[in-house]
Amino acid sequence: MSKRFMKNQRGSALIETAITIPIVLFVSVAVFEFGRAYQTWQVLTNAAREGARVAVIAGTTDQQVKDTVTNYLTTGRLTNPGAASVNVNRNVPFGASSASSVTVNFPFSFIVLNPVARLVTGNSTAGNAPLTMQSVSLMRNEG
Repeated sequence: MSKRFMKNQRGSALIETAITIPIVLFVSVAVFEFGRAYQTWQVLTNAAREGARVAVIAGTTDQQVKDTVTNYLTTGRLTNPGAASVNVNRNVPFGASSASSVTVNFPFSFIVLNPVARLVTGNSTAGNAPLTMQSVSLMRNEG
């Protein structure tokens, strides 16, 4: 092969690498970010379930339910468990009896994807506000 042909191949390999590396990095970061979002959603779901378990016990207060949810969010290592809002409703119709419902809302922000979205979209507000994740658990009241 001639030297001229080999130089052209090296240049094209460099260009292919320069195009491919950002795409691979973006996909890798997206996998980690969405994995973190899924893990946060799982913690919220379990926290709502634990709150509903406390809410169905006769004699418990709404504050005890909220404390249970906040403790679970803290144990689940969420970044700011105090930012979660917890709504307890103890008189939800459920067949012939009633049930208790616990709703947990939590603001979630992507660490890397939000700044990338702002870079790509220019003056858009994409990625400025956190997403609100919500989980609801419903359990039949005792007695």
